[in-house]
Amino acid sequence: MKFSFVTLFQNIIEGYFSDSILKRAIDSKYIDIDYINPRDYTEDKHNKVDRPMIGGGAGMLMTPQPLFDTIDAIKNSSPEAYIIVATPVGKPFRQNDAKRLAKKEHIVFISGRYEGMDERFIEQMVDEVFSIGDFILTGGELPSMVMSDAIARNVDGVLGNSDSLSVESFELSSLEAPSFSKPKIYNQIAIPSEFLKGNHGKISDLKNAMAKCKTKYFRPDMHKNLQR
Repeated sequence: MKFSFVTLFQNIIEGYFSDSILKRAIDSKYIDIDYINPRDYTEDKHNKVDRPMIGGGAGMLMTPQPLFDTIDAIKNSSPEAYIIVATPVGKPFRQNDAKRLAKKEHIVFISGRYEGMDERFIEQMVDEVFSIGDFILTGGELPSMVMSDAIARNVDGVLGNSDSLSVESFELSSLEAPSFSKPKIYNQIAIPSEFLKGNHGKISDLKNAMAKCKTKYFRPDMHKNLQR
């Protein structure tokens, strides 16, 4: 099993794999770890990977080009790579997901920063989107570590005694709407035209509608509460 971490802050993750069970798993070659920085793929002359959000919104957003090119490079050398993103709008990550994903050969975790990632990258390039809880973190590195830990423990050989796996246990509102950054069109996909017209009332209405759709799709339990 190979884990690749696409992150702007490799040092945050590295230390987690330098001790204990996961270090032994690496030393024994049950798992392999590598790191890819999307700044290495940006075409921006200032080495930036973020842009302001179109349609308004606080903060910056990870723009699509470096992310697309990073994953293209990974896929060229590892076509079986399975791409995962952690985001508050994802479906809850469960133990059954960890067990299922432990059968993959290569998992790539994309760690978001700033206000997240351009939605077009998520929709086109990501295989699964997970949330580790109904709270906000400053970046995707911690969720990536959480999920990789849970998955790694289910890889044959990582735990000294595999029988130990069999005895283990296990505010109201909609999710955030999709976000988009420049360019307006990428990979022949345009952002919703309403975002470009400057009518913030209509933009707000559209975002609310899109948020409800996301909530219904990813968190039907929350959507039921919205209907009450």
